[in-house]
Amino acid sequence: MTTPALTIAEEVVLLQLHDEDGTFIHITDWSNRYAMSGAVLMELAEAGRIDSDLEELYATRTQPIGQKVADEVLAEIANLAERRTIRYWVEFVSERVDDIRDEAIAGLIRKGIIEQQDTRFLWVFRSRRYPVIDGRTEKEAKLRMYELLFSDNIPTPRDVILLCLVHATGILNALLPPDQLETVADRIEQIRSLDLIGQDVVSAIKDIELSIAIATAPLF
Repeated sequence: MTTPALTIAEEVVLLQLHDEDGTFIHITDWSNRYAMSGAVLMELAEAGRIDSDLEELYATRTQPIGQKVADEVLAEIANLAERRTIRYWVEFVSERVDDIRDEAIAGLIRKGIIEQQDTRFLWVFRSRRYPVIDGRTEKEAKLRMYELLFSDNIPTPRDVILLCLVHATGILNALLPPDQLETVADRIEQIRSLDLIGQDVVSAIKDIELSIAIATAPLF
């Protein structure tokens, strides 16, 4: 059976799922916001719909890519009278985090990769989890990440995008223990420096990192 094609947001969601019980790993709210925002912008960049110069992001093609939130964001970018900075769009799209996450989860359910299970007690909603049905697809997403970090394999552009995104948003910190993160630190930087992804994607990643730095900076 052919593995269904996944969006970047769907892969990010899969990487956040615990193998054992279908619950999500704990990450901060801002990590989730910028991971979902970055996934949408990188999907548009990879599809050749947006580009950027040193400061501003703009639409290059307006044809929809078939993803509801991404297509709405593309229309916003294309229809705005004045160009905005990449960081503006990172922040703008992050406000749609719930829509992006819901669309990604719905896509994974529709593709038969996960299922939704609600737990109730005395008719009161208690919890929701998403156990994996197609374990091969979930393991493939995580194994690709691990193999990329712990080998000398040449990554695909999609793998570089995904690694840069989960690293920039701190999701990688939840996937690997500190000693392993230290071991692969040089490999991460090597992959991040590869010229396999467009300048618009690189700029979006840098602006995600800047947004996170601002969001976590002490007030005093």
